Amino acid sequence: MHIGKPFNQLPKETYFELIENHKLYSDFNTLGLYRSLLENETLSMAERIEVRDFAHRFFQKTFDFLQLKDPDTFIKVSALGEELTEQEQRQRWQTVRENQQKILNGKQIKHRNFGAYSKHDCGLEYCPYNGMMVKQGSTLARSCMYFKSDENRNEKTNKAKRLKREGRNFKNNKNRFDG
Repeated sequence: MHIGKPFNQLPKETYFELIENHKLYSDFNTLGLYRSLLENETLSMAERIEVRDFAHRFFQKTFDFLQLKDPDTFIKVSALGEELTEQEQRQRWQTVRENQQKILNGKQIKHRNFGAYSKHDCGLEYCPYNGMMVKQGSTLARSCMYFKSDENRNEKTNKAKRLKREGRNFKNNKNRFDG
């Protein structure tokens, strides 16, 4: 069976029915379900929260994986009905980064070139690069969300070149003053 309508046009009762019988629908999309809670104009905030909590009973594990796949949606859905200060928002992003690292380590995923990591997403609404496809490991990709375990591939060679240059400069300056 097919749902036949976008999630963001459904009333509350239909949400409950679809969530309970989600295995019957071939086009059921949990990410679309959670995104629709942000976009649905027909639902009040209390109804959105009620639908979110009901969906968590069935899709909690999938929702937790959204931290890795689409962290912006995860934060917005988890903060439905709350007014976050700038500090609280930064703290949530920091928690998401830590949870992402735990998920990657637990699933032994060596790369992050999927979901939100294939696009630039720094969390700033006015950033001109938001949504742009980026190469994994590029400066633009690392400027928004990275982990302490990420390392620069050229760091060791650049350091060796710098130390060699500094040593040469030191010897030249020393000879100039000694003579």
